[in-house]
Amino acid sequence: MTRVAEAPAALAGARRIRVPYTLVLTLLGLGVGAAATAAIAVGSVPLPPGDVWGILLHRLHPALAEPTWTAVRETIVLDVRLPRVLLCGVVGAGLSVCGMALQALVRNPLADPMLLGVSSGATVGAVLVLVLGVTLLGMFTLPVAAFCGAFLALVLVYFLARSGGRMTTVRLVLSGVATAEVLSAIAGYLVITSGDPHKTESAFRWMLGGLAGTTWDLVWIPASAVLLGTAVLLGVSRPLNLLLAGEEAAASLGLNVHRFRATLFVVVALMVGAVVAVSGAIGFVGLMMPHMVRLLVGADHRRALPAVALLGAGFLILTDLAARSLIAPEEIPIGILTALAGGPFFLWLMRRRAAR
Repeated sequence: MTRVAEAPAALAGARRIRVPYTLVLTLLGLGVGAAATAAIAVGSVPLPPGDVWGILLHRLHPALAEPTWTAVRETIVLDVRLPRVLLCGVVGAGLSVCGMALQALVRNPLADPMLLGVSSGATVGAVLVLVLGVTLLGMFTLPVAAFCGAFLALVLVYFLARSGGRMTTVRLVLSGVATAEVLSAIAGYLVITSGDPHKTESAFRWMLGGLAGTTWDLVWIPASAVLLGTAVLLGVSRPLNLLLAGEEAAASLGLNVHRFRATLFVVVALMVGAVVAVSGAIGFVGLMMPHMVRLLVGADHRRALPAVALLGAGFLILTDLAARSLIAPEEIPIGILTALAGGPFFLWLMRRRAAR
């Protein structure tokens, strides 16, 4: 039991800032609200924050706010910017939660949906659907294809990284990077050989990650997958905590490690596939956010999962705001900005682990 208790603290890897948990969640929630307000207000047509909240409250119930804005502004808020902001929050929360779950499942703080090739697998599945024009399952075709690609990539990396029943950090990272490169090359080949220049351009921009053109129809599938997946992970917080102590210790306490890990691989692949299907490949969010949250609330997944979802949502909303504001009216693919932030963070984390 001592090893179980010590494992979360060891994974956190740094002295935790002593902040009351309720205060952390409150501040993170307020931060998400402030980021969403800024993202809705800022744009080619700037809007006062008061109008933004007035429009939202009026939509909830007409008695909550007296209309003092034009119909055009209401359309901009409700039909153009709000769906995109909500989808940003869903994608950021989903990637962050998946990153935290993967780091526990493979017992490696460097695990991330992008680094482990999961996002690249989802990208290959989605690109296949886009290039071939498959619509077999209607609106579910793209998410299902992305889920299948994500799951197969995750299983492949897991078995490549294991040797003699053990898995090392170096082997896991190398297996993930190699698999991601191969899958990215396959996706690029599929796009280039599609023979349609419009599909080629749109697919390449999609592979860099972006949320331009978001409508309400695109929000509910990933939102449902992320909410369901997060609820499942919260329900198995204790077994996730046990895994931090090692497979043998978890098995000795009654956990069927292989069955549990396989089940959660499916859950993570479902979440990543649903997210990548609408946002493209966005890297490093699932790597950075869990480490930041552990500094605040520790590694106990019952406390960390809600916090990391809020932090990831706020982070990606602000990143998307920067992506469409820095060189307006042009838009930077959001995956470029997350890579610029996450690449140095990954290198710092590698050096820090090597020094320890």
